[in-house]
Amino acid sequence: MARTRALTVIAAVVALAVTRDVVPGVSAQDRRPVAPGSVRLYVFDGGTLESDPARYRLTKEDVGTTQLSVAAYLIVHPKGVLLWDTGAVPDEAWAPTGSPVQQRIVLPDGQERRVTIRTPLKTQLAASGYAPRDVTHVALSHYHWDHTANANAFAGATWLVRPIERDAMFAEKLLGTVTPMTYASLKSSRTTLVTEDEHDVFGDGTVILKLAAGHTPGHQVLYVKLARTGGVMLSGDLYHYPQERTMDRLPTFEFNEEQTRAARKAVDAFLARTKARLWIQHDFGAHAALKLAPMYYQ
Repeated sequence: MARTRALTVIAAVVALAVTRDVVPGVSAQDRRPVAPGSVRLYVFDGGTLESDPARYRLTKEDVGTTQLSVAAYLIVHPKGVLLWDTGAVPDEAWAPTGSPVQQRIVLPDGQERRVTIRTPLKTQLAASGYAPRDVTHVALSHYHWDHTANANAFAGATWLVRPIERDAMFAEKLLGTVTPMTYASLKSSRTTLVTEDEHDVFGDGTVILKLAAGHTPGHQVLYVKLARTGGVMLSGDLYHYPQERTMDRLPTFEFNEEQTRAARKAVDAFLARTKARLWIQHDFGAHAALKLAPMYYQ
């Protein structure tokens, strides 16, 4: 009898955990997450990328750890839900085993990359209480392959993109390490062409897209102002290793190095003005210290 009561209590707790952020009285198929009272930031783990620091004009001795992290982020605002970047490995390209799985990525230009991944993006999204249909806005820091892998799954959202970046993504001659099939569906998405240097996504200064061109023609970074955590700037590929920032190094494959240097200075000025912290998305050590979804920052 005691065991039965214990199981009943556990079931009730699980049920409460599952339904606490959805509207009661509707079917699971029709449920929608309830908008929070303030901005939340979820961090999704997109795996570990094996990397060569020489591509960033650095040495193994400079960086210590050569691996780079891959991440995506969900920003939940009272007025909408924004997904920032979508990972390096398409969910449909692999099957979870319960253990880390290494994926060999062959890019259209023949280059190869290896990414060790643990959990699909949509699984992490679901664990946080969201489905692709709940994402109202999607924005990519830029169009390189390790940021666009699952973009097609969010083509139902409004795409926020710089015109010059969109043009580059669908140009006849593609520049950089891209996998166009992973973002092809965005071409027919509802689209907001962002032309201003700073674009206030929800109109209250808490989620701002900022131009940081140079890595690609329309590369951008994302500022998120959180009530408890404070301001956070998601770097895209403005930097990869933190030593790029401390040692003033640039990758060997920038679209425009002068633009990147100017963008870094502009972002530094923005950080000083807002007192925000820079989160370097590919920084393996810093990413490992973050709390991952379904936990969140607020």
